[in-house]
Amino acid sequence: MPQLKTYIVEDSPVIRESLIATLEELVPVKVIGTAEDESTAVQWLTAPQNHADLVIVDIFLKAGSGLGVLRSAHSSHSRRSLVVLSNYATADMRRKCLELGADRVFDKSNEIDALITYCGHLAEGRTGDTDTATLA
Repeated sequence: MPQLKTYIVEDSPVIRESLIATLEELVPVKVIGTAEDESTAVQWLTAPQNHADLVIVDIFLKAGSGLGVLRSAHSSHSRRSLVVLSNYATADMRRKCLELGADRVFDKSNEIDALITYCGHLAEGRTGDTDTATLA
């Protein structure tokens, strides 16, 4: 099974390192880069030489917002899965993230298993369309 090249946008070093360790241990994911603010993430994601199969974005960042990252990543038209992982996964925020191009929205506090399942489906070539994590 091929590894998913993954880029993570998360400002908390503790959460970022824990997420990397969990994903790389449980699913075929290779984290190829990280950012803790909007401008760094947008710069990396819009550079033509950079490619990630999966981008995981938090909403609240050290500077800027994950919403701006979604907007830029989605408008670049690269083929990749955009996922939001946030403690602020309210119904309105989920809807806004999906409008900005997110494929899925997961709550950090109780949907980590669903994120892992989704990543496994992506690695297998499935999109996980039966997953209900985006519904409020």
